[in-house]
Amino acid sequence: FRRGHPCPHLDDRAGERAQITSGSLSGTATKAPAALAIEGLTKRYGDGTLALDSLDLEVPAGSFFGLLGPNGAGKTTLIGAVCNLIRPTGGEITVFGNPGSSMQARRMIGIAEQEPNLDKFLTVFETLLYHGGYYGMGKDEASERAEQMIDAFDLRAKRDVEAPKLSGGMRRRLLLARALLHRPNLVILDEPTAGVDLELRHELWSYIRVLHEQGTTILLTTHYLEEAEALCDEIALISGGRIVARDTAEGLKRTHGVETLEEVYLKTVAGGKIALREEAART
Repeated sequence: FRRGHPCPHLDDRAGERAQITSGSLSGTATKAPAALAIEGLTKRYGDGTLALDSLDLEVPAGSFFGLLGPNGAGKTTLIGAVCNLIRPTGGEITVFGNPGSSMQARRMIGIAEQEPNLDKFLTVFETLLYHGGYYGMGKDEASERAEQMIDAFDLRAKRDVEAPKLSGGMRRRLLLARALLHRPNLVILDEPTAGVDLELRHELWSYIRVLHEQGTTILLTTHYLEEAEALCDEIALISGGRIVARDTAEGLKRTHGVETLEEVYLKTVAGGKIALREEAART
């Protein structure tokens, strides 16, 4: 991303996005539907593993929402179900009021995956161009938007370079550019700063903040607790396929009577390790 110009050409429909978020696109003052509403979501795999256990979650439109949990808690399955990559066993998903399996819902979601899944035969430009076509954009529109995102993420020098030849940081930028190319209203960032250096992490933070300020709803998963605390309006903690706590960072700390988000994490999703240690220290 271009230093000093956090997101040029990021969103040329910011006004429309703000109207969707506020529910005023039709001129009525009705309450906007949640960006993401999940009710009773269950996923049991063929081997009997219960990954999601009647999970309920609502992400308000326009929010910056964090989802924290250990490996195996159900985060990846949840995101896969929202993005129609995994078929749930039961429950309902809606995206801005649209059924989660509908084309309208799919077009409103953009996802930057934790693991780069870039076609090794495509250049940076071709990756973005084909993504636009996948979401129904015409060739001219997709080409123009691809060039905009290449400039926004400072990928101009790598425009015609194939994905495997990019550095890890450049691949991360390309993943974000691809996720945003079709102008989604809900962006899911799955460990967006995993494996990047400190400088790039803070650059990505700045970019993501501006994206949120323009009205985009963001769902962030991360193992970096300080990242969630710095960026998110609300945080939900997931364990055993269920949401076990939800509040602002300050609210979570206050509820659990601790001073750090790490202590909240250890008291809830990490199986109460603090309590166990305290008990061991007393005996």
